[in-house]
Amino acid sequence: MQTSPPAFFKQGPKPLTRLLIFSSLSIALIVGDAQYAMLGRIREQVSVLLYPLQWAATAPFATLRNTADFLSRQTELMAENRQLNDAQLAARAQAMKLKALEAENATLRGLNTQREIVGQPSQLAEILYSGRDPFTARLIVDRGEQQGVSGGQIAIDASGVVGQVVRVQPLTAEVRLISDRNQMVPVLVERNQLRTVVYGMGAHQPLEVRNMAPNVDIKQGDTLVTSGIDGLYPVGLPVARVVKVERGSSFARVICEPVAAIDQHRFLLLLDHRREMPPYPQAASQPAAAKNKKGR
Repeated sequence: MQTSPPAFFKQGPKPLTRLLIFSSLSIALIVGDAQYAMLGRIREQVSVLLYPLQWAATAPFATLRNTADFLSRQTELMAENRQLNDAQLAARAQAMKLKALEAENATLRGLNTQREIVGQPSQLAEILYSGRDPFTARLIVDRGEQQGVSGGQIAIDASGVVGQVVRVQPLTAEVRLISDRNQMVPVLVERNQLRTVVYGMGAHQPLEVRNMAPNVDIKQGDTLVTSGIDGLYPVGLPVARVVKVERGSSFARVICEPVAAIDQHRFLLLLDHRREMPPYPQAASQPAAAKNKKGR
């Protein structure tokens, strides 16, 4: 009676035989796939079947990589945004500075043009302070005795008269604006050469022509210029423009606005106006006046 060995002890082909078989099969598949694309369809189906496993295996690593890229990019964007904000602030400050320089340059050009029009010796002065007394209208400029400034000099801008130097220190001078209550300017109406005096009414207030006849020939829009009387001001400098005429039963009240931008300065021109005038004639004494009258 023959007994076969149990399946556990059964042996298949020898290893060398299996190697040759599988090697031949692999070579045949490689050659067939290369020449006839025999396994292309199979690879596609296998890749479709294995894609979920591939995605599940690579998903954690892809998530970590994407998160790291996002955080890195976010940090770069924040740094770039900060740099752009700093650059924008610097550019804005530069633009404002350039705008201020352009305005200053325009002011200086206007003053230079006014200097040529006036044709008198003058010097440029920069405003340092405003007067501390709220009831006066005064400015402090950076020119004084050491620069040749003297009391009585006229301060002008590119448009007209601003004020007059009333006090001089070694390094500074005080300019009283034409709007000050104590400032008077002899003027004449440019249209008809009518002589009068314009008075200040206080800081940030208009100017006024007082004690004029009700039928005086002054009307809204007239320009008042310096008359040159008493030699205090040069002739023909614009001072004010009439904005309103109030005609009463006894007097006419003329309200004016300064031609110069007296509250918008940084630089002024101080005119060196020294007009030599003959002395004012003295009044005759009473005996001499009576004698002259008797002789007639």
